[in-house]
Amino acid sequence: QVQLVESGGGLVQPGGSLRLSCAASGSIGDIYTMGWYRQSPGNQRELVAIISSTGSINYADSMKGRFTISRDNAKNTVHLQMNSLKPEDTAVYLCNAHVRVAGTFATFDFWGQGTQVTVSS
Repeated sequence: QVQLVESGGGLVQPGGSLRLSCAASGSIGDIYTMGWYRQSPGNQRELVAIISSTGSINYADSMKGRFTISRDNAKNTVHLQMNSLKPEDTAVYLCNAHVRVAGTFATFDFWGQGTQVTVSS
């Protein structure tokens, strides 16, 4: 119904930057929130940042001041600019969107497949 495709992950040295992007497509009626989560081996999936359709933003405390989330409603895309990366930021980063499916009143959470971010020297 709705597909999310992430891009922009990779290997970066500590202190470096990466920009992740996620594009939503398919049977989209409305996208209420878009966000990024991350998961590393042995850890639970955790929120990185989330942004509403009106631009309201929440960040996890450990990402405040380093990460910036932005959204283009016209293009159904969300981006995550990550600066001052640390080894502990290494994880699979997953895009999430809370979507009303077109032609219905049904809403679902959709997930991308994830993109690997590795911070290492």
